[in-house]
Amino acid sequence: MAFALVRLLGTALLLGAFTSAQTAPAVKTYHDGSIRDIGAVGNRNVGCGRGVGNWYSLDRQIAMGREYSQQVESTSRLITDPVITEYINRLGQNLVRNSDSQVPFTIKVVDTDDVNAFALPGGFFYVDSGLIAAADNEAELAGVMAHEIAHVAACHAARENTRGQLMNLASIPLIFVGGGIGYAAQNLAGLAFPMTFLRFSRSFETEADFLGVEYLYKAGYDPQAFTSFFEKIKVLEKQKPGFIAKAFETHPQTPDRIAKSQKEIDTLLPPRDQYKVDTSEFQTVKARLTALEDRHRIDGGNDGSRPTLRRRTTSSTAPAESGGQDDDGRPTLKRRTPELPSSAPAPN
Repeated sequence: MAFALVRLLGTALLLGAFTSAQTAPAVKTYHDGSIRDIGAVGNRNVGCGRGVGNWYSLDRQIAMGREYSQQVESTSRLITDPVITEYINRLGQNLVRNSDSQVPFTIKVVDTDDVNAFALPGGFFYVDSGLIAAADNEAELAGVMAHEIAHVAACHAARENTRGQLMNLASIPLIFVGGGIGYAAQNLAGLAFPMTFLRFSRSFETEADFLGVEYLYKAGYDPQAFTSFFEKIKVLEKQKPGFIAKAFETHPQTPDRIAKSQKEIDTLLPPRDQYKVDTSEFQTVKARLTALEDRHRIDGGNDGSRPTLRRRTTSSTAPAESGGQDDDGRPTLKRRTPELPSSAPAPN
């Protein structure tokens, strides 16, 4: 009886293992140099080749990005704390080394409550302090940063701008284009693109998700952190509508995008024994950033660039008689001293 029970239990365990093996998606590896080839990351062409779909050289993209970065920094307040900036830069540069990017990155932190990050063409990358505060661990922050790095690695801004210019060319009557379409295209390619071009098409956002997950995995992080963070953002928005009103407004997460990312994780990324999820350094930097933000609130957010009201101190010395003005050049009101009447002459 006992033997039969053990045998039945063993059969059930085998059936369970077989069933789970049948239901779990099989991971397929690629060695063709495509965007599915994890081993070829860094040596693949993921869309930056010049041609009909991209009129911008890498040098031109860097020049455009530098120009727009100056506008960003002239209208934004940057975090200058060396501990925070060094950590975020080091985290980002590690992701860049595990990406397909062909340009160097300059990474800075913007002092804002917005939960967002954006990268300009040419590798000028800005991480909002609100994003750092919203992430629970380093892997979640790295996942968002990897997504933005993917936009630069695949030259999405240049390709998106080229699409718009091709549409403009298509609307020009052929009589005006004639044989000079190359000249017209060259002129259009010299136009600076507005920031609205950072709102990428749905296909480019999906591709950035795809590449970003690969870069996150390649750098040793748990790729599940990518989808878990966006799921958390959705929950927060439902609990507190408007709480993250600007969160990822340039690339809103939709359920189908999250599902596609999860499918990529399940079918393309070989599971590892261990992943990097969090570090004590991330938690230290996050706490330091919180303390910095609290200090700003206590100080009223004044950083020296805003006017302040100060009480004027009065001087104990009397103002100078000449000119009726004090030492700062402003007129002052002085009390007039009455003159004593002179004595009357003696009568004769």
